[in-house]
Amino acid sequence: MAHSGRVIFLFIEFKKQVQKVLSTAAVSLGYSIREDEVPTEVSEHADLATRLAFVLTAQAEKGANPAKIAQEIAGAVSADSLKEADLIEKITAQGPYINIFASGKYLAKTVENVVVEKENYGSGKNTGKILLEHTSANPNGPLHVGHIRNAILGDTLSRILKKAGYDVEVQYYVNDIGRQIAVVSWAASKYPLNMDIKPDYAIVDVYVKANEDIAKDETVNAHIEELMKKVENGDKETIDSFTGAVDMAVAGISETLQLMNVKHDKFVRESQFIESGAVWDVISRLEATGKTKDSDGALVVDLSDYGFEKTLVIRRSNGTSLYTTRDLAYHEWKAPQCDRMIDVFGADHKLISGQLRAALDLLGDKQPEVVIFEFVSLPEGSMSTRRGVFITADELLKQMIDKAFEEIEKRRPEESEDFKKEVARMVGIGATRYDIIKVSSDKSTVFEWETALDFEKQGAPFIQYAHARASNILAKAEEDGTIGAGGITADFADFALLTEPQEAALIKKIAQFEQKIEESAASLKPHTFAIYARELADDFNQFYRYAPVLNVEDLELKKARLALVFAAKAAIANALSCLGIDAPESM
Repeated sequence: MAHSGRVIFLFIEFKKQVQKVLSTAAVSLGYSIREDEVPTEVSEHADLATRLAFVLTAQAEKGANPAKIAQEIAGAVSADSLKEADLIEKITAQGPYINIFASGKYLAKTVENVVVEKENYGSGKNTGKILLEHTSANPNGPLHVGHIRNAILGDTLSRILKKAGYDVEVQYYVNDIGRQIAVVSWAASKYPLNMDIKPDYAIVDVYVKANEDIAKDETVNAHIEELMKKVENGDKETIDSFTGAVDMAVAGISETLQLMNVKHDKFVRESQFIESGAVWDVISRLEATGKTKDSDGALVVDLSDYGFEKTLVIRRSNGTSLYTTRDLAYHEWKAPQCDRMIDVFGADHKLISGQLRAALDLLGDKQPEVVIFEFVSLPEGSMSTRRGVFITADELLKQMIDKAFEEIEKRRPEESEDFKKEVARMVGIGATRYDIIKVSSDKSTVFEWETALDFEKQGAPFIQYAHARASNILAKAEEDGTIGAGGITADFADFALLTEPQEAALIKKIAQFEQKIEESAASLKPHTFAIYARELADDFNQFYRYAPVLNVEDLELKKARLALVFAAKAAIANALSCLGIDAPESM
């Protein structure tokens, strides 16, 4: 099959053909409907279905029910319009629904597309610069389980948005001058830091001790406030002490993020907005709106016009700024650099993020899109950095990797220690990421390692195993000479031979990749793509179970099926990449 030109997004093109054919049929019957008004949905009864008959009920003659309208529209589809719509096989009515079935060309062209595009398959054509901020945990200790969802959600979102075509820059907003950092700085001057352990652990050790001191002696708070004032007044020695502690914590946090496959392009420090004077500029401009007032010496903004009963504090009674004030300056700094800003916040930031958007609107500034997530917990319960009661992300990840190692050792005892360790790392981290991301961000979740490490169907190992299985099949086909030095190309096989039900089901699932990326990028809900990735692996396993590949006698059919294995492997690898999960060649 010769390949020509740039591949098209087949599922999206198929949908457009469906909308055109059905709108033309409806208009020929006297209805008024545009192509883009024809609703479509993936159905278990067809490749696409539509509720168009329900939409047109209001325009129909009195007494016409949706089932009758559906029959009429399906009957009005002309042979000429179907001939032009070469990705559609047939259109039928079933009750009030109209079912649409894809053609053989749709199947063959999908496999060809993936074979040609490989790692680029599924890449979107969206444009625009996005600045996405996530994690931004206070640098007063290591990341704990409570931070994991923010990091994984934010990182996965950035990957999906990039795959959809956007230019994405990922930022970590470093709180390097707030009260908690003042506590760390004070603690580091009183207690020696343990330089033999991971730096973020050394920081949290003294942070917990300082909070114990504060609980016993409230006069310590006066020292903390003094340090905060000195920083805002530009005292170099105090700023250096803050910076040193923050750098240690951030170095440790970055190490943990790297282990999780989480990447930030830029670490932006809060202090730069104090130093530049941007914070004081924001305060004076908010005062100029006439919406600020004094509250026990503090300066607050009245946002009741935006539906907020609670006022927003922008300057403390001691004259220092707050995290929120500096956050406003940060967003003003970001706005001119991008087309969109996206912030990933925990549910405890719901109020403050709403007030932030309102205050930016009051200033006439661009507002960020906010993704709010509910919290992830462990069966053990809640955590607090201040009290030193938490399970670190490092501990959880180590436990996951260790448990994955045990599983790999059972399955592949003959392999080397290095192989087992590397696969265990891929599986343990992948399992953690997938278990977090598969749940909608607006639902709270309890992380349980047994479910996460499920090799059979629920977790990332199931998807990773499908990729490894495809790799193994292709490696054997190279050994037996079926796949030559040129590899699998658009001319390798006749893809039209792939007509068995399991073959067709897998190809159709692969074809949905682009649409699923588009939907997930548009809704900022990566869990929908995570579910798709698992379904894709499931369909590959069904194909593998029912359609022999290496043992099929017909050489042309064998080659076509190998091309499908190649396409499935590429699609699964691309899906795992969008989820920040490694794709092992063997496991």
